[in-house]
Amino acid sequence: MNNEELCPCKSGRKFGECCGPIIAGTEKAATAEALMRARYSSYVTGDIEFLKTSATKAVQEQFNENDSRAWSKAAEWHGLEIIRTEKGGPRNKTGVVEFRALYTANGEFCNHHEVSTFVKEKDGWKFEDGTLVGETPIVREEPKIGRNDPCPCGSGKKYKKCCGRGGQS
Repeated sequence: MNNEELCPCKSGRKFGECCGPIIAGTEKAATAEALMRARYSSYVTGDIEFLKTSATKAVQEQFNENDSRAWSKAAEWHGLEIIRTEKGGPRNKTGVVEFRALYTANGEFCNHHEVSTFVKEKDGWKFEDGTLVGETPIVREEPKIGRNDPCPCGSGKKYKKCCGRGGQS
């Protein structure tokens, strides 16, 4: 990626002033969020080695370079949205970043929503773990109306013979 292009992490800054130096190893990420942005950008640019080296030893031991490279190449990356951060600043030892990574894979738009944890080690911030966030299920506020219950419209008929007919005549 050209250092003059806008950074893929959607910070609004040029790649050479944002994630580029962190991925190249010429600068350390000052915050957990900066490391998260660089990790996203490394997927976009295909710099899979950075994904491994920017993680804790435990994550590195389980890191599958081939799978990560395949995902990086197969996806069309649309951007990163930082939802929230907890701690993760220059004076902290731990941090949390909740984000959405948007991409298209196999013709399907994907919204990778994750809460990631980071730790600051002697050589800087490292990715420690990530938990996917699922969509919140719909929860009814009122109890479900049974077919044989009285219709809530007040007609006096059973629900199945009134509003529960689903448009049948």
